[in-house]
Amino acid sequence: MSVKINNLEIENVKRVKAVVIEPTQNGLTILGGNNNQGKTSVLDAIAWALGGNKYKPSNPHREGSVTPPNLRITMSNGLIVERKGKNSSLTVLDPQGNKGGQQLLNSFVEELAIDLPKFMESTSKEKANTLLQIIGIGEELIKLDMEEQAIYNERYQIGRIADQKKKFAEEQIHYPDAPSDLVSTMELIQQQQMILAINGENQRKRENAQRLQTQFDYEAQEIERVKNQLQEMIAKHEVTQNDLSIAKTSAQDLQDQSTAELEHSLQNVEQINLKVRANLDKEKAEQDAENYLNQYKELDEAIKAIREQRMKLLDNAELPLPGLSVNEGELTYNGQGWTDMSGSDQLKVSTAIVRKLKPECGFVLLDKLEQMDMITLNEFSKWLEQEGLQAIATRVSTGEECQIIIEDGYVIKDETAALTQQQAHADSFAPTPKTDTPVPPITPTWKGAAF
Repeated sequence: MSVKINNLEIENVKRVKAVVIEPTQNGLTILGGNNNQGKTSVLDAIAWALGGNKYKPSNPHREGSVTPPNLRITMSNGLIVERKGKNSSLTVLDPQGNKGGQQLLNSFVEELAIDLPKFMESTSKEKANTLLQIIGIGEELIKLDMEEQAIYNERYQIGRIADQKKKFAEEQIHYPDAPSDLVSTMELIQQQQMILAINGENQRKRENAQRLQTQFDYEAQEIERVKNQLQEMIAKHEVTQNDLSIAKTSAQDLQDQSTAELEHSLQNVEQINLKVRANLDKEKAEQDAENYLNQYKELDEAIKAIREQRMKLLDNAELPLPGLSVNEGELTYNGQGWTDMSGSDQLKVSTAIVRKLKPECGFVLLDKLEQMDMITLNEFSKWLEQEGLQAIATRVSTGEECQIIIEDGYVIKDETAALTQQQAHADSFAPTPKTDTPVPPITPTWKGAAF
């Protein structure tokens, strides 16, 4: 069962002179009034009474008062919390009259419930961490976020390299007429030497044929000249003639091979190889770009899988408010980040999270509800009632939406208290204005240390 405020009595705290309030148990109790009348002082007094001296105002004593601050709050669990006397010391009494202290109050009072601006002014990531802490998936989600961030960073670097490789490949010159492999100067020289050797052999054979032709002619002359050696010469001539015939036949089939193409290749080998290397560089750059692109796609799929796992984790968590989530480490509500939420949504989200932090604390203090229009204000009030939450809030207004109007440190309108309750306190108050000053509708003062 959550603990709420049944009744609060405040005297001489900041701008408050004397105020008695019985806030509604479920829903919104708005303290209205003009500026500098004591509305926020009421909230500051409650925070001081329940939250301890770290919430003590810098100047708690009302200016002009000779009576020290006096606070008394009755809680729904029967505890009576008082701060009174010169030092405003704390007294906590349970229904049996046993005394307690700040530690007892801390067991059910949520710090952010009495200091909601501390939560609302924190960073979006801090709000998200608070939410993750209370739904119990903070560490697991942080682990997933860190894993996602690591992969995201790797993917980012891979993407940059892939873009650079692609751009580099596109800038490379390509020579479609260049061979696919580098040309070897040594191989070209060897081929040239081989051709030269063949051509040399051909030349030798031509010279041999020419020599035999000369010899044949000489021998023919010798036949004519030397008749007495005819038979011998005829036989020798026939042999020579046969050799000549064979030599001529071989020489006719010989074809010299040109070295012009090889000489051209030798002259241009470096130029050709430059083109081949350029083509190889371009092919490698294109392959590198494709490889990095494939890595990028794989990392992209890994990030998607982590985000799906993350969303599943959040979907299965017991969130304090439908539509709340954490996206990229920041708090979101209905898909909007904190700065994009309306003021009313920010209050609703803050209240829900604070309630979830400590369910035993059934109340929350809200300052400055001017940003809410009447429709939003009513919706917020109905949501509080639905959630069984008690909210005590301030609003610069004297309209009908304000259950309590505070003027010059007094309550002048209280729709939350019945006439009989007002009468019950009447004996505890005495009018303090001078005889020539009209008495305000409700201008209570303290009678000693009690009402």
